[in-house]
Amino acid sequence: MELILKPRKGWRSLDLKELWQQRELMYFLVWRDVKIRYRQTAFGIAWAVLQPMIGMVVFTVLFNRVAGIQAGADTPYELFAYTGLLAWTFFSSSVSLSSNSLISSQDLIRKIYFPRPFIPIGSTGALLLDLFIGIVLGFGLLAWYGWPITTRIVFLPLFIVGCFMSACGIGLILSAMSVRFRDIKYIVPFFVQMGLFVTPVIYPAKLVEKFPAIHDYLGLNPMAGMVHGFRFSLLGEPPDWRLISMSFAVSIVLFVSGLFVFRRWERYFADII
Repeated sequence: MELILKPRKGWRSLDLKELWQQRELMYFLVWRDVKIRYRQTAFGIAWAVLQPMIGMVVFTVLFNRVAGIQAGADTPYELFAYTGLLAWTFFSSSVSLSSNSLISSQDLIRKIYFPRPFIPIGSTGALLLDLFIGIVLGFGLLAWYGWPITTRIVFLPLFIVGCFMSACGIGLILSAMSVRFRDIKYIVPFFVQMGLFVTPVIYPAKLVEKFPAIHDYLGLNPMAGMVHGFRFSLLGEPPDWRLISMSFAVSIVLFVSGLFVFRRWERYFADII
């Protein structure tokens, strides 16, 4: 049986049936990215622990000890910073890697046909391993500080899904753009760095309440609600459901929009990559 593939004009359907039928390929691409990430590294998988831990120490010294920023209530700032960094490190690393994933896999794209969205989504999926390792370490830190784990922990998978959707959505759009505009790889690190300061990672979201004009739109940043959700699940912070619901809505829109934009530009990949 001969299958002829032709580029389609205009907007394409998401073709979720094809993605589901070839889901096993997704597992392969995720495992490939995991092996590539830690091949020939001195610390290997330990980097999944070192990144949030080092960030926690630096942020505690600079922003808590020097700048005097408090986590609120009786929460140790170390736990506050670490839980925020868990979500943010996953998101920022995912966006950075997935935005350049098509360029890194250009030989694969030229030779065979497979659902192209699997490449940026697989790059993000590979980082879930780092996130899970970081969460396990987080439980150890909670035990060290004597901080109780409440039933709110059952909401944590929901916020992990939110982080995944927002990272995938942005990664799909940026990876598609990077095929035509190669300077995307230089722009992404700058915006990721700036994103850290407009997301309540180093400061509590309640501080933004002093500025109503900003607080009302904070949920438009998908990671604002996800970071708050991580702290709600792990530390038992009082929930801001308005912020969480807005961020979730934006995450879903980003993911669906990312798939549509990716499918729209997909027909150009093999020709110009």
